[in-house]
Amino acid sequence: MRSRPDILTDRVVEDIPYRVDEYGYLTDPDAWTPSFATAVAGDEGLTLTEAHWQVIAFMRSYLEERGIAADARFVMWNLAARNGVAKREGRALLFQLFPYGYVKQACKIAGMRQPRAWSTG
Repeated sequence: MRSRPDILTDRVVEDIPYRVDEYGYLTDPDAWTPSFATAVAGDEGLTLTEAHWQVIAFMRSYLEERGIAADARFVMWNLAARNGVAKREGRALLFQLFPYGYVKQACKIAGMRQPRAWSTG
């Protein structure tokens, strides 16, 4: 848990300002756009493929339906089911797509707020 407030700035992508915290996570997930995702992915050294977009779509849908970001295990299970593999293989698929982890890359690219207490990658 942090003991100081976040430092907020605006990140401009295609002339649209996005309010982000000091680590680059959106402060308002409703402000997310595919352009924002592409820009953040580029910062992370990733080129988004159809498989990335499917994960992002699942995460965005989960957030919209439940009002909270999906835990990494739900994303892993979704990947496993979609690819017809065992649940534990979903973890490997997730880290193939987002090699620096669910929180560091997937959440940031999908426009989630920075998780405060997750330890799931």
